[in-house]
Amino acid sequence: MRVLKIGIISDTHITKHSEKIDKLLDKYFKEVDMIIHVGDFNSVEVINRIKARKKFYGVWGNNDGKSVKQVINSKEIITVNGYKIGMVHGHGEGKNAMERAYSQFKSDKVDIIIFGHSHQPIIKTRGKILMLNPGSPSRKLKERWYSYMILELEKKRVDAKLVFFN
Repeated sequence: MRVLKIGIISDTHITKHSEKIDKLLDKYFKEVDMIIHVGDFNSVEVINRIKARKKFYGVWGNNDGKSVKQVINSKEIITVNGYKIGMVHGHGEGKNAMERAYSQFKSDKVDIIIFGHSHQPIIKTRGKILMLNPGSPSRKLKERWYSYMILELEKKRVDAKLVFFN
């Protein structure tokens, strides 16, 4: 089983000029096997542009409209290189984005949960589950830098790396 390299993004919030996602993919994700985007695309064209370049998995976020919700779900579970990965945006009532994401998969026995919403990059374990939030590559809010994540999966090794840039 070879190393599988996944580019992870969230909260791109691209409403106009969807070609911005092309520049992001060309600059930072040339070497990845697939892209996971965990919501707040703001445009179905962003999804189409990612799909045209890479294998794609994604879920919609609270800022996504009907056109996005028609092509992807609010929650997904995929298996990659033997790891069960849960994806959800992380919005909702009470708690924080990480706690909401964690509670979404309580009965699913996942190894990794990828979420967004907060625009705050996180790599943490909770209840033996790896919790990943890539932050945002295009809308940093209160963060100092923009960010994304690279996840490498091998049979007996997981490497999650946050990448920060201006």
